[in-house]
Amino acid sequence: MSNTGAGDSAATIPVVVEFTGGLEMLFADQRRHEVSLAARDAASQPATVSSLIDHLCDEVMQDGRKDLFVLDGHLRPGILVLINDADWELEGEEAYEVQSGDNILFVSTLHGG
Repeated sequence: MSNTGAGDSAATIPVVVEFTGGLEMLFADQRRHEVSLAARDAASQPATVSSLIDHLCDEVMQDGRKDLFVLDGHLRPGILVLINDADWELEGEEAYEVQSGDNILFVSTLHGG
């Protein structure tokens, strides 16, 4: 299956997503997930970290406590995101266009004590 065809609505992007700092409990206690993300959304816009977060909540998360990961439609404060080992703030945050083979790490910085 092609990953690049703009006219191919079935094109997907393979992405490795990792969770740590307790977030893995929301995703079946599995730290690493290999995800196939639609290359374009319903409006034919390229896949972004925002659409990845929606996909993770809708398709990957098995825990019902979605509010521990997203709040008001955005990633919850206190979750650090690294895109290919770089802070997502350097990459455009939720607007970053996901690329084939990207490694995206979500780290909760909020821990009970």
